[in-house]
Amino acid sequence: MIPAVDYIRILPELVLTIFGIVVIMVDPLIPEQGSKKPLGVIALVGVLAGLAAAVYQAGYYGSAFYNTIRVDTFSIFFHFVVLLIALVVILTSFEYLEVQRIRSGEYYGLVMFGTVGMMLMSSAVELVLVFIALEISSISTYILAGMRRRVAESAEASLKYFLLGSFATAFFLYGVAMIYGTTGTTNVYGIAHFLQAQHSILAYLAVALMFVGLGFKVAAAPFHVWTPDVYEGSPAPVVAFMSTGPKAAAFAVLLRVLFATGAPGWFWMVWVAAALSMTLGNIGALVQQNVKRLLAYSSIAHAGYLLVAFAAAQQVGISAAIFYAASYAAMNVGAFAIVGHLASAGEKYVTLDDYAGLGRRSPMLAAILTIFLLSLIGIPVTGGFFAKFYVFSAALQANLIGLVIIGVINSAIAAYYYLRIIIYMYMRDELTDVPLARIPASLGVGLAICLIVTIYLGVLPGRVLGYAIESAQDLLK
Repeated sequence: MIPAVDYIRILPELVLTIFGIVVIMVDPLIPEQGSKKPLGVIALVGVLAGLAAAVYQAGYYGSAFYNTIRVDTFSIFFHFVVLLIALVVILTSFEYLEVQRIRSGEYYGLVMFGTVGMMLMSSAVELVLVFIALEISSISTYILAGMRRRVAESAEASLKYFLLGSFATAFFLYGVAMIYGTTGTTNVYGIAHFLQAQHSILAYLAVALMFVGLGFKVAAAPFHVWTPDVYEGSPAPVVAFMSTGPKAAAFAVLLRVLFATGAPGWFWMVWVAAALSMTLGNIGALVQQNVKRLLAYSSIAHAGYLLVAFAAAQQVGISAAIFYAASYAAMNVGAFAIVGHLASAGEKYVTLDDYAGLGRRSPMLAAILTIFLLSLIGIPVTGGFFAKFYVFSAALQANLIGLVIIGVINSAIAAYYYLRIIIYMYMRDELTDVPLARIPASLGVGLAICLIVTIYLGVLPGRVLGYAIESAQDLLK
């Protein structure tokens, strides 16, 4: 019989699943042309209840369901990150769905189910469960990418994401099969126990295959080719969701697979992927005129910065990666929330020219976007500064001088295209007649959450960093 405490250890996932089912069941009761905001409110309440469940869960550390789930500071940290991402995405979706005339009530249910998959990925210590959680998350985001059903680019984005994602998932599954063939188990700690005694060629190949599958999810080079097209065609709030939530969850899995198992042969894969991601991402962003594509290439580059912390392979590197994931989530979700608001019906206004003169037309929006962009650069008093500082410090402590030099050069390159957006907003005259709607309350709350987190992590990072260090210690036990 399964103990009651096991259900507490998956309480946030249970809460979100129940609310997601409620959303799907209530949807047919709303008139076809009616507003779907009531479903959004249900989803919002569900995420808030999930956050409360995560707080309650913190008193019940341990394993559950025959050692397939592990609740510790590491998993709870990523639970909070993913739930806050879902909260802001739902808040910013209220207005977006109305403006874009998207009458698909299942949108909110899919966000809930996708969040469940991401939370399970962060707490799973059984590779088969990781695969199941990965598919729950992936299938939800494949569908969400195609929510602008009347737009060809959205259908194309969904199809590309699905086909390439399925291919990458097959790599991960083959890796799981090979690690099972080598060690006789798919439990992370069972694998670690076996690999402490002996390594085999098959273990190296298994780690490589799993890294390919997860490298796709985090948009790391050379597995990044899907990213610009999918980001450009997908709805802006969905891009905010898929560029942060699955990425945070996949990095959580990578941390467990690479470090908790003591997996062999991963260092040079991570080193090369980090260098390629930073370089190709930033160079690709330099020539973009579409802001969504620019931020897509930026996302690839930030995956590279995060992998630098992985390459450091110490407690300080793991804690830096955890902190970076939280900081990046706040600033990137906020940036895409503004992009979605400014895009207007049909997402017509997403080029740099459309941002010209925004500082005069909407000083508030321009100022908030500027803060997010400065944080993405890594300017002091923002979360992005300390995130990069901790990552590069960890790499220096691990004597990865070459990787740090590549990272610093790429950070300088990135400053050009981020500052270019700011120059357009404040130093260029308006070139097109871009309609500018007022900021609705839900979007305002979502932006406020992102802004507060971004500034807080830049001014008072100690508490979150301390929790990240504690999470890293838990992971390495």
